[in-house]
Amino acid sequence: MPLNDWSDSIVIVELNDEPALSEDMDLLLRRLDGRTKSDGVPDVIINMHGVTYLNSSNIAQLLRLRKKISLSGRRLRICSVNDSVWSVLLTTGLDAVFNFTQDVSTSLASLQI
Repeated sequence: MPLNDWSDSIVIVELNDEPALSEDMDLLLRRLDGRTKSDGVPDVIINMHGVTYLNSSNIAQLLRLRKKISLSGRRLRICSVNDSVWSVLLTTGLDAVFNFTQDVSTSLASLQI
């Protein structure tokens, strides 16, 4: 399973292309359902190193995840985005909606400061 509990307050999600991408995002969203910050909603790092394309369903899942995390007062970082995925994010304007970092280490550092 691509969900790694880095600590009590940080989860790292390693994503791959479809169909695993949708399934992994659904798993993460279900894991966070009904939780609040006090119930243990973690900060989330999404490592997109293995993702080569995004479809509209994937984008909708990312937006639902962002909403759920931000309503809980937690933070979301997306890292290791390749050029083809980055072009989709730029075209849709999502580059201004999400917080991106270069890699997992940088994401961890930004959340632990």
